[in-house]
Amino acid sequence: MDNANLKVVYKKEQDLESWVQQHTKELLSWAFYKTSDKMLAEDLVQDVFLVAAEKYESFKHDSQPKTWLFAILNNKIAEHYRRLSERPQSDSIANPFFNEDEHWKEASKPQDWADSDEGSLLDNQEFNKVFHHCIDELPDLHSACIRLKFINGIQSEVICQDLNITPSNYWQLLHRAKLQLRKCLEKLWFKK
Repeated sequence: MDNANLKVVYKKEQDLESWVQQHTKELLSWAFYKTSDKMLAEDLVQDVFLVAAEKYESFKHDSQPKTWLFAILNNKIAEHYRRLSERPQSDSIANPFFNEDEHWKEASKPQDWADSDEGSLLDNQEFNKVFHHCIDELPDLHSACIRLKFINGIQSEVICQDLNITPSNYWQLLHRAKLQLRKCLEKLWFKK
C-alpha cells in the first residue's frame, strides 16, 4: 500500500472513531425514541456505523457527518419496520374476541374496570411492569403500533410511513393490539 492510500485509510479510521465518540449517544436516543426497544436501538446504531465504514468513500462532506449518520439511521429504522410489516400476520390472532356475527365471544368480553383507581395506575410501578410486559407479548407489528402511537406520541401518518402500511391497515392493527392488550391486562392485573 502506498503512502497516499495509507493516509486515506488513516483518515477514515480517525473519522469513524470520532463519529462513534461524538454521535453514538444521540443516535441511540433517536433509535430508542423510534423503536422503544433498547437492544434494537443498539443494533440499529451499530448497523449505522457499519454502513458508514462501508460507504465512507461515498460521503462527500457536503453535509455534516451527523446529518449523514442520522439519514442512515432513519433508513435502518424504516427497513426494520418494513420487514415487520412484510411478515405474514397469523390468522389465529386475527379475531380472537368476536364471533362471526361480530359480537363479543363470551370469554373475551371486557371486564368492568370501574372498581380500579385508573388515575393512579400509571404511577404504580408494578402496574407499569405488567403493562410493558403485555405490550412486549403483542406481535411485533401490533407492539410497534402501540408504542409509536401511545408511548412515543407519534402522529398516525408518520407511523404509517415508518411501518410502510396503509392507514386502514394501521387502524386495524391498532384496534387488534388494544384488544389484546386489554385482555392481557385483565388477566395479569385486573383479576388480582
